[in-house]
Amino acid sequence: MLKIGWATRDFTPTRPAMLMGQMNPRVATRALDPLTVTAWAVEDVVFVSCDLALITEENQQDILALLPPEIPSKNVILSATHTHESLVLVEGVYAHPGGDVMTVAECRAWAAERIAGAIVEAWQTRTLRRVGRAFGHAVVGHNRYAVYADGTGQMYGETHRPDFRAFGGYEDHSVDLFFTWEPDGQLAGVALAIPCPSQVDEHAEQFSADYWHEVRVELRRRFGQKLQVLGWCAPAGDQSPHFLIYQREEEEMRRRRGVTQRQDIAQRVGDAVARALAGTGPADDTPVFRHVCRELRLPPFKVTAKDAGWAQARHAEFVANPNHNPNSWWPKKLQEVVATAQGLRKPEPVLTQLHVVRLGDAGFATSPFELFLDFSLRIKARSPAAQTVLVQLTSGHGGYLASERGVRAGSYGAVPSSCAVGPAGGRKLVEETLKTLNKLFAV
Repeated sequence: MLKIGWATRDFTPTRPAMLMGQMNPRVATRALDPLTVTAWAVEDVVFVSCDLALITEENQQDILALLPPEIPSKNVILSATHTHESLVLVEGVYAHPGGDVMTVAECRAWAAERIAGAIVEAWQTRTLRRVGRAFGHAVVGHNRYAVYADGTGQMYGETHRPDFRAFGGYEDHSVDLFFTWEPDGQLAGVALAIPCPSQVDEHAEQFSADYWHEVRVELRRRFGQKLQVLGWCAPAGDQSPHFLIYQREEEEMRRRRGVTQRQDIAQRVGDAVARALAGTGPADDTPVFRHVCRELRLPPFKVTAKDAGWAQARHAEFVANPNHNPNSWWPKKLQEVVATAQGLRKPEPVLTQLHVVRLGDAGFATSPFELFLDFSLRIKARSPAAQTVLVQLTSGHGGYLASERGVRAGSYGAVPSSCAVGPAGGRKLVEETLKTLNKLFAV
């Protein structure tokens, strides 16, 4: 058995606040469902999942500053589910609209206090519990890039075009799970990683955890209302819950069954968890538990003349739109790419925090990026662990990290205006993650 503690806190605002995740600002005045943080303390490490779009280094420091000294700051692993219906915690992304709308500073303080509270509670309530790993499948995410006859790609591109040829990459429907049990055999909690951002309703104007809310409701309906549920966004930089084909068929079947898309996802995930749990029990022994936190310097994206031309064209399109927002972060990013190509700006290596854990015969590793599947699959295929759980958007935000084929096709998410690190940095991330996993499993 291991010392394990759980805690969940609600951090849904009680005042209007801006929502993070789109190119133009949105303000929410009410909640569709709660925004929550769940903390899972295992020995001297605390895994934390927050219903946020991202967690920057500054947000992380806000939270760590509120923790008591007995909790090692390097052992707190903070992750975001990547909902587009949560608080803006980054200054300068949108202009504040005025009125009784929470400022970024207020949102940061509000979220940090509640996230830190969950961490402390999980830490202080650690008691001996059993743990077991499991694996399953549930269809949640889909590749979101359409690729055409000329080799170019488009995020959410039309597939009914005669020049549509394929999708831009793989789809991963895996579900990686860790279960914890009380000494008497009662299921206490589940941590699960799904390779898909929480963005079914990504353009909504209300606070929401998106499909993770329905997943929590469904799992508690099946396994008990006191069940703790920690949701991780596994690498999914080129994935989304939206269909590029089969939209009509899926909508028809949901109407027949009387469910929403979010409920449909939750039922699929619930089925996967139930199947996995049926074949999984708590380990009788005390599994090996080791944790390493490393800092890497990854090379920045190499900007080409082609990249600069793409950025200039997109910038012209943006400002030509009469409804464009001059304070949007997007044109600023496009201008940075042009300045880099002109030698007016020199990007520095990207400092990246990497957490790697061994839990029995399972491995666990993080990255701060919206990581394309090609990189995560390389790690999983070569890992020494019997099962490898990967989580993105952890301990900072490094933007997208697109694969080689993603960059060749282009489009948002695979161009330097949305990627601080390019494929060369992705290859280094893969090798350094594997190097650390191999060291943990060599002992």
